Amino acid sequence: MDFNVDTAARAVQESFGKTPDPRLQEILTALTAHLHAFVRETRPSIQEWEQAIQFLTAVGHACSDTRQEFVLLSDVLGVSMLVETLNERAGGTESTVLGPFHMVDSPPRDLGDNIDLVGEGEPCAVSGRVLNTDGTPLPDAEVDVWQCNEQGFYDVQQPDLQPPGNGRGLFHTDTEGRFRFRTVVPSHYPIPTDGPVGRLLQATGRHPYRPAHIHFIVQAAGHTPLTTHVFVAGSPYLDSDAVFAVKQSLIVDFAESNDEQEAAQYGLRPPFRRAEFDLTLTKART
Repeated sequence: MDFNVDTAARAVQESFGKTPDPRLQEILTALTAHLHAFVRETRPSIQEWEQAIQFLTAVGHACSDTRQEFVLLSDVLGVSMLVETLNERAGGTESTVLGPFHMVDSPPRDLGDNIDLVGEGEPCAVSGRVLNTDGTPLPDAEVDVWQCNEQGFYDVQQPDLQPPGNGRGLFHTDTEGRFRFRTVVPSHYPIPTDGPVGRLLQATGRHPYRPAHIHFIVQAAGHTPLTTHVFVAGSPYLDSDAVFAVKQSLIVDFAESNDEQEAAQYGLRPPFRRAEFDLTLTKART
């Protein structure tokens, strides 16, 4: 069979015919069909295809131990959120993207600890419960938290200015499924624009900003892990998140409190901001 426009996809698909893993064969066969259809539709020149390869190569070169440019590319193309949405299970807290900055382990902390190690920004107390879908609290659930500082940077972006682990914490819920920690109100921020993904956004006239948020990964025995955000109500860019991750159910009011007694409960001084919400996990598939 000659390799031509009409036979190209079929020839490549048939080359995967002896793939031992049937799921891998299914994915590669479908990928070939869609990729070849895209090329036939857009008819890129040889120079354009070389530019595409150069772009992907640059994305790979931009990756490091503290930066994941391919995750960023997946995010800005909406693929990360599409995968999350396809895998979401009804009844639990809605999921969102992992993002490119979960690159280091969060340090274990005790409930009520302050994850802000710098002491700058608007103080905030965050608390809530981890529940299953029938409302039962889940004790000893793992709550992994990370966020940017008040200037919009994560610790790995400013190793000379922020101590390692700033804005991060690994907590376990108490016997009533509760978690709590102190922090600063995060800022909205631009995703990194000094690499190939940033140049892609510039070339397409898109802004790089994300609304203010705190990341969570929540896990409990017998339940499906949850990756999500909590977004700060009133933050800029809630309606145009660069990575398409905002869901209305995840927007939380970080209300200002001047209550001295409440502040003392959290080891803070008024005024401070207060956010409270529950995170619901679905039962793991059996």
